[in-house]
This record gives sequence, C-alpha cells and structure tokens, in this order.
Amino acid sequence: MSTSSHGRSAMEQALLLQIDQELESHEVSALCFLCRDVIGKKALEKVQDAKELFTQLSEKGLLEDFGFLSELLETINRNSLLNLLRARHGLPYDTDATPILSDYRLYNFIFDSPITLISSFSVSCRKMLYYIYDNCSQDSFQKMTFLLTGKLGKRVIEKCHTALDVFAEMERCSLLSNTNLDLLLEVLSPADHNLAMAVERYMTRNRLTTSTGPQFLVEQSQPIVSPPPPPLLPPPRIEEDYYPLNHMPRGPCVIFNNENFTHTLTKRRGTEKDEGTLKQLFSDLGFRVTVYNDLTARQMREVLQELSTQDFSDSDALVVIVLSHGENQIVFGSDAERVFLKELTHPFTSNLVPSLARKPKLFFIQACQGNDFQTGVNLQLATQKEEAVLASDHLEADAGPVTGETIPAQADFLLGMATVPEHRSFRRITSGSIYIQELCKQLRISAESPRDDDILTVLTRVNREISKQDFVRHKQMPEPKYTLTRKLVLKVMQ
Repeated sequence: MSTSSHGRSAMEQALLLQIDQELESHEVSALCFLCRDVIGKKALEKVQDAKELFTQLSEKGLLEDFGFLSELLETINRNSLLNLLRARHGLPYDTDATPILSDYRLYNFIFDSPITLISSFSVSCRKMLYYIYDNCSQDSFQKMTFLLTGKLGKRVIEKCHTALDVFAEMERCSLLSNTNLDLLLEVLSPADHNLAMAVERYMTRNRLTTSTGPQFLVEQSQPIVSPPPPPLLPPPRIEEDYYPLNHMPRGPCVIFNNENFTHTLTKRRGTEKDEGTLKQLFSDLGFRVTVYNDLTARQMREVLQELSTQDFSDSDALVVIVLSHGENQIVFGSDAERVFLKELTHPFTSNLVPSLARKPKLFFIQACQGNDFQTGVNLQLATQKEEAVLASDHLEADAGPVTGETIPAQADFLLGMATVPEHRSFRRITSGSIYIQELCKQLRISAESPRDDDILTVLTRVNREISKQDFVRHKQMPEPKYTLTRKLVLKVMQ
C-alpha cells in the first residue's frame, strides 16, 4: 500500500489486504462515494480497488485506529468484514454508540475548490444518499434519471449506471449538497414515495426547507422536462381499522428489569441501557412508565396481579416489558425461579379484565428461549470456543435450559419475542440488547414519521434489520406473535 502506510504493522497490512479481496467492485464504488468529502474527486477517479482507497485514506490520517473504516463498512452493511476488523483490531462491538464519523470535522473537496470545513451534518447527508441508492429499485432509478435528463443532459445520464453515479453528477453541477436537496426531493416524489419520505425526514431533522421560486438554471441547449406531477396521496384512513388512542396518558407501561440474580444465573450487564431507552421511548409515546428492578418470580406475579385489578376504562392500551434471562416460553425472576409467559399475559384476558376488552395488550420479552445459536445456514449449539469469542466481543446471551409452554390465543394481544423458540438472544454489555435497542429505534422512527405505520409493520422492520447483522458468526431472529384485531399506530405525544 505504498509509502502512505509506512509504520503500519504487517498484521494490519494483511488485514486491509484481506478486506480488499472480500469487497466487490460495486462496494468499492460505494465506499468511494462515502469518502467524497474527505478525498478529492480527481484522486477518487484513479481508485480501482479498495487497496488504492485505503492508501488515500491513510494519507489523510483516517486509518490510524480503523474507526473511520469501521463505520464505512457498517454503512454498506458488510457486517462480516466489520466483525473481522473488530476481532483483529480490538474495536468494541457497539453499533449503537455515537458514530465515529460524527467525531470528525471533515474537509470538502467535492468541487476541487479551496478546503472548507464541514461538520458531521454533511456525513449524515451522504449516509442518507447511500440509503436511497441501496433501496432504489430499477424502476425508480429509471424514473429518476428520466426526470433529471433536462438538468444533467442526455449524455451525462447515459453514463450513470447507479443512483450514486447520478448523485455525483448532481454534485458536480451544484444541483445537490447537504443543504440543497430540493431537486432530489422533486424527482423522488413521483419516482419512489418511500425514498422521498426519507429525504423529507432528513430535511425535517436538520431543519431544511425547500426553496421558493426558481431553484436551478438550465442551459438553453438542454431539453426541458415538464414539472413532475405531485406525489400520490395515501388512501383515506378507515378509522374502524385502527385501535382508538384517545386518552392521555395512553395507559400503563410496566418494565421488569432483572439484572442481578441469585444462584447460578449471571448478571445481565448492559440491561440498564435497555431500561433507560425503553423508559424514554414509552414516556414520549404517552404511557405512564413504571420500572421494577430485580424482582423474584413471586414478586413479578404479584405486581401483574395487582395491575390486573385496575380499571382500564381511561386507558387505550397496556404495555408490559420483561428484561431477564429465560428459556423456552419462560422468563426468570431474580431468584432464578421460572415465570411462564402465559402467567404474564393470562391475568389481562378480556374475560378477567373487561375494561381491557378490544384494547391492545403489548408484551415485549428480552430473554433467550433456549441454548441454540442461529447461523445463516443452520442452527447449532455453541462450543466452548464460540462462547469465548462471544465474551471477547462484548456480547452476552440471556440463556437458560429448555422446556415448553404456549401463548394465549385471546384477542388483542401482541407478544414480541427477542428470538425464536429454542434459541439465544444477544445483549451488548455496553449498549444494551440487540432486540430492545432495534425495537426502540424503529418505534421512534415510526412515531416521528408522518406515515401511519402500524406496529406489525414496525416489527417486520425490526426483524429485517436484526436479520442482516452477524453476531460473531451467529444470527438472531425475533418473533412477533399476535392476535390483534386492528392496526395499532403509536405516535410521539406533542
């Protein structure tokens, strides 16, 4: 990797070479796009493979601790290479921490102009653009390029094979920047409504507004396309299809957070992160949150029994969350005694609590459901060596022995499980459990979105995002079970 890597150890050089060999050409192109704010355009044009890109980054001093490279790999969803980098170089396994890129003050070379200092604002914009590229269908891409023909010209459009190529040309023509997204929103609205919504969310989050009046100048020699039609409006909402949410607060949210255990169960390090995130989220959603720490099995049953005696006439919903060790269809109290999932839900059936009839009752369980590990191909038990790798990567499992039970079939229940039966779920000791953190992330995105995504749509996204990740060669697949009879849409209370 030439003289720019002088002083780098042979082991680090070998690691970069291995990453280079694993990356495909389109992934290298994506990395180059993400680096357009730190490497000059002319230098990037000469990059043919990852080794050359690493050389450029090394010359900028951005490979000193591999933090920058780590976030690049995370952005393009190369989790296997990210895990390799962390395992070899000792980076902490904490994807929920503050992004490393945000700590930099980057330099903008996009227009080959004098160096200007920019902030992580530009970085988040480039990540948003990558998200659009990664989720842009061929049909949406063709619509987008057609609408941009009048702005960029036919010859330029014909050279663009991906959305990243289009974005680069728009930047070259000063039609796109981290503070100028008007044209991008204009062409995405008729091309792909979901991607247009992503741009709108970014603009809202960063307090950007669309400009008024003429936005761009077009040379007379270029063909001019008519303004695109307005985006299609969503169909009218049929209220009887949705659970009514009319009360404030919405209802009780009870969190059982078992961190410390007697007997043989280990301390659940990192669970306090889940507690804090959940408490903040459900408070923002309008629920009255109560947290119980380190309760025995008997105490958990007593709390639930007392809760079931309340009058829920002035409540819209009930939420119960359990953070603990577990086994198949069972969670443990702090005394290592078993509580069957049916014991959690049964006290709130409509025949026992009429004031909860036809109201959603949500139960989220962060606990293992067995001792098996999931992989991308098959399921297998972890060996002692694999257990050691998990420990070195700051991951723990909320596991116990295996037994059996079932969930209730009564109406209006939702049971969100961190993992499928017989298998483990993972928890980062520094940032909380994989499932709870992703659940809270997706619930908040939905709650702050103008779209009315119901909770089953949100849980599907949770499944998709977690299934993409690798946890030291293992997988985790959450499992929602429900008897809901309507759609439930949760929004942040203003």
